[in-house]
Amino acid sequence: MRRLATSILFLAGACSSGHPASPKITFDLTRLDAEGLTGGPGALRALHYEFCIPAGEPHAAEVRGVDATAQFMPRSRGRIGCTTEQVLVVGSTHQPGYRHVLERLAALSYVQRIEQAYFE
Repeated sequence: MRRLATSILFLAGACSSGHPASPKITFDLTRLDAEGLTGGPGALRALHYEFCIPAGEPHAAEVRGVDATAQFMPRSRGRIGCTTEQVLVVGSTHQPGYRHVLERLAALSYVQRIEQAYFE
Protein backbone atom coordinates (compact mmCIF):
# COMPACT_ATOMS: atom_id res chain seq x y z
CA MET A 1 0.00 0.00 0.00
CA ARG A 2 2.83 2.36 0.86
CA ARG A 3 4.47 1.68 -2.51
CA LEU A 4 1.20 2.52 -4.31
CA ALA A 5 0.85 5.78 -2.38
CA THR A 6 4.44 6.74 -3.21
CA SER A 7 3.87 5.98 -6.90
CA ILE A 8 0.70 8.08 -6.97
CA LEU A 9 2.46 11.01 -5.33
CA PHE A 10 5.37 10.74 -7.77
CA LEU A 11 3.06 10.73 -10.79
CA ALA A 12 0.96 13.59 -9.45
CA GLY A 13 4.08 15.63 -8.82
CA ALA A 14 5.46 14.85 -12.25
CA CYS A 15 2.25 15.97 -13.95
CA SER A 16 1.83 19.13 -11.93
CA SER A 17 5.45 20.20 -12.30
CA GLY A 18 5.36 19.83 -16.07
CA HIS A 19 7.92 17.06 -16.11
CA PRO A 20 6.68 14.05 -17.99
CA ALA A 21 6.35 10.82 -16.05
CA SER A 22 7.71 8.95 -19.07
CA PRO A 23 11.42 8.99 -19.86
CA LYS A 24 10.42 8.44 -23.50
CA ILE A 25 9.56 12.15 -23.75
CA THR A 26 12.96 13.77 -24.20
CA PHE A 27 12.09 17.47 -24.18
CA ASP A 28 11.17 19.83 -21.35
CA LEU A 29 7.45 20.51 -21.00
CA THR A 30 7.86 23.05 -18.17
CA ARG A 31 8.29 25.90 -20.63
CA LEU A 32 4.81 25.32 -22.08
CA ASP A 33 1.68 27.04 -20.84
CA ALA A 34 -1.74 25.42 -20.41
CA GLU A 35 -2.43 25.90 -24.13
CA GLY A 36 0.76 24.07 -25.12
CA LEU A 37 2.52 27.27 -26.19
CA THR A 38 5.92 28.74 -25.34
CA GLY A 39 7.53 32.15 -25.80
CA GLY A 40 6.88 35.67 -24.68
CA PRO A 41 3.95 37.99 -25.28
CA GLY A 42 3.32 38.37 -29.00
CA ALA A 43 5.70 35.51 -29.80
CA LEU A 44 3.84 32.43 -28.56
CA ARG A 45 4.34 29.25 -30.54
CA ALA A 46 3.64 25.55 -30.23
CA LEU A 47 6.34 22.93 -29.97
CA HIS A 48 6.32 20.10 -32.47
CA TYR A 49 7.44 16.60 -31.65
CA GLU A 50 8.33 13.52 -33.64
CA PHE A 51 8.40 9.79 -33.09
CA CYS A 52 8.47 6.59 -35.12
CA ILE A 53 5.84 3.89 -35.34
CA PRO A 54 5.83 0.59 -37.21
CA ALA A 55 4.44 0.90 -40.73
CA GLY A 56 0.87 -0.27 -41.14
CA GLU A 57 -2.65 1.00 -40.68
CA PRO A 58 -3.34 -0.58 -37.25
CA HIS A 59 -0.57 1.47 -35.61
CA ALA A 60 -1.48 4.63 -37.53
CA ALA A 61 -5.13 4.26 -36.52
CA GLU A 62 -4.19 3.87 -32.87
CA VAL A 63 -1.99 6.99 -32.98
CA ARG A 64 -4.75 8.96 -34.74
CA GLY A 65 -7.08 7.98 -31.93
CA VAL A 66 -4.69 9.47 -29.37
CA ASP A 67 -3.29 12.52 -31.18
CA ALA A 68 -5.53 14.64 -33.42
CA THR A 69 -2.49 16.62 -34.64
CA ALA A 70 -0.56 13.55 -35.85
CA GLN A 71 0.83 13.87 -39.36
CA PHE A 72 2.30 10.76 -40.96
CA MET A 73 5.36 11.13 -43.17
CA PRO A 74 6.22 7.71 -44.60
CA ARG A 75 8.91 9.02 -46.95
CA SER A 76 10.86 10.88 -44.29
CA ARG A 77 13.19 9.48 -41.62
CA GLY A 78 13.11 12.70 -39.56
CA ARG A 79 15.87 13.79 -37.21
CA ILE A 80 14.83 10.94 -34.95
CA GLY A 81 15.96 8.44 -37.60
CA CYS A 82 13.01 6.17 -38.36
CA THR A 83 13.94 2.97 -40.15
CA THR A 84 12.49 1.88 -43.49
CA GLU A 85 10.05 -0.35 -41.56
CA GLN A 86 8.78 2.65 -39.59
CA VAL A 87 6.75 5.78 -40.30
CA LEU A 88 7.67 9.21 -38.98
CA VAL A 89 4.88 10.92 -37.05
CA VAL A 90 4.90 14.64 -36.23
CA GLY A 91 2.52 16.23 -33.73
CA SER A 92 1.98 19.56 -31.98
CA THR A 93 1.60 20.64 -28.38
CA HIS A 94 -1.04 23.20 -29.37
CA GLN A 95 -4.01 20.98 -28.57
CA PRO A 96 -6.25 20.39 -25.57
CA GLY A 97 -4.65 18.10 -23.01
CA TYR A 98 -1.30 17.97 -24.84
CA ARG A 99 0.50 16.52 -21.81
CA HIS A 100 -1.99 13.70 -21.51
CA VAL A 101 -1.68 13.07 -25.26
CA LEU A 102 2.10 12.84 -24.98
CA GLU A 103 1.87 10.47 -22.03
CA ARG A 104 -0.58 8.24 -23.90
CA LEU A 105 1.71 8.17 -26.93
CA ALA A 106 4.69 7.33 -24.73
CA ALA A 107 2.70 4.49 -23.18
CA LEU A 108 2.38 2.77 -26.56
CA SER A 109 4.78 -0.17 -26.53
CA TYR A 110 6.03 0.49 -30.07
CA VAL A 111 6.94 4.16 -29.44
CA GLN A 112 10.57 4.18 -28.32
CA ARG A 113 10.98 7.94 -27.73
CA ILE A 114 9.37 11.27 -28.50
CA GLU A 115 11.69 14.14 -29.38
CA GLN A 116 11.15 17.79 -30.16
CA ALA A 117 10.96 18.39 -33.92
CA TYR A 118 12.89 21.20 -35.55
CA PHE A 119 11.96 22.48 -38.99
CA GLU A 120 14.56 24.09 -41.18
